[in-house]
Amino acid sequence: MKILLIEDDMDLGNGVRIALRDQGMQVVWVRSLEDAARSIEHDSCELVLLDLGLPDGDGLDLLARLRAARLPVLILSARDTVEQRLRGLDGGADDYLVKPFVLAELLSRVRALARRSYGFDGDTIELRGLLLQVPTRRVSVHGRSVELTASEYALLKTLLMRANRVITRRVLEEHILPGGLANASNTLDVHMGNLRRKIGEGYIRTVRGVGYVIDQQGETSTAPGAGA
Repeated sequence: MKILLIEDDMDLGNGVRIALRDQGMQVVWVRSLEDAARSIEHDSCELVLLDLGLPDGDGLDLLARLRAARLPVLILSARDTVEQRLRGLDGGADDYLVKPFVLAELLSRVRALARRSYGFDGDTIELRGLLLQVPTRRVSVHGRSVELTASEYALLKTLLMRANRVITRRVLEEHILPGGLANASNTLDVHMGNLRRKIGEGYIRTVRGVGYVIDQQGETSTAPGAGA
């Protein structure tokens, strides 16, 4: 899981970053609203830890944008009154943790939020009979094993972990393909075509002119492996 950490305190931010990294999570750490807005566009994060007292503004001002991007949000703040917590939760946050906190509790809440948001327990992702096991990198469709290349696996994992959200071609090209944008365009189409053929039609939907999405609700129209 890739997490966007928005925290301006150096010591706290570094401690959280290390704790998350030790749990096998990728962390993009920024310290301002401006950098956070840029990261939302370009870093393909799956979950956000949001401090409220940032040097260039109030983290609450970022909530609408995070909700529009359908990113789960856990607020980390020293604002501890009931009114302040309700303002954050009613403003769109999924959870609220008051500083100072114990790192073990933060990690537990991150795991719980990931499970609620994506049905992802850190090891497996399952969607309409399509199963991806992260530790072993095994993929199956309705019990049938599917062999994927490294790029195909990375594409599938990215789409599954952000189910119901459109991933732009640029994000996929920059972060998934070997060589990034220098190896983009037709290469992405080739990998996407091969992935669709292997897992079956009906999972990956093209959003014309934008990118791709896997919908949590939907129907597969072709048996897995058809045409392989």
